Amino acid sequence: IVVVAVNSALLTINAGDYIFYTDWAWTSFVVFSISQTLMLVVGATYYLTFTGVPGTATYYALIMTVYTWIAKGAWFALGYPYDFIVTPVWLPSAMLLDLAYWATKKNKHSLILFGGVLCGMSLPLFNIVNLITVADPLETAFKYPRPTLPPYMTPIEPQVGKFYNSPVALGAGAGAVLACTFAALGCKLNTR
Repeated sequence: IVVVAVNSALLTINAGDYIFYTDWAWTSFVVFSISQTLMLVVGATYYLTFTGVPGTATYYALIMTVYTWIAKGAWFALGYPYDFIVTPVWLPSAMLLDLAYWATKKNKHSLILFGGVLCGMSLPLFNIVNLITVADPLETAFKYPRPTLPPYMTPIEPQVGKFYNSPVALGAGAGAVLACTFAALGCKLNTR
């Protein structure tokens, strides 16, 4: 569990860097939310079904969180912002996976369907709380400037005020659908 969780943490280590506020910030938020959901759900469901013990998914997320804190601590020492990962965004979503597995008496299909939807929908919500409450994106932008994009790559400014353009709604909707597939993959990897 530790080895896979540590590798998941490595793959998601920079998945909070959408906090560098650019015109791509909301798009990045959706993409990174889905990538974090993938890394969490596949590994967590794999170990959850492997051990058959509710609570394993949360344990997996805890290892990811702690290892990410350590790794980002090294980045912080180099002058990069630390605050994006201070909020343990994976833990509550992993708890929902455990809950779905436990409440349905260890039913794998319920874990895939209910757990996948709950985890996929919840992670972008916890992620936006992280983004809004932990650090001010504009302040971060001035503190850590990014290279300017060439004109042909400059996107049209998104209208994020409306619900249908909300990165949280899009992330949660896409996450709810994709996390079921991710959970099925996690179960399928387990050949026991």
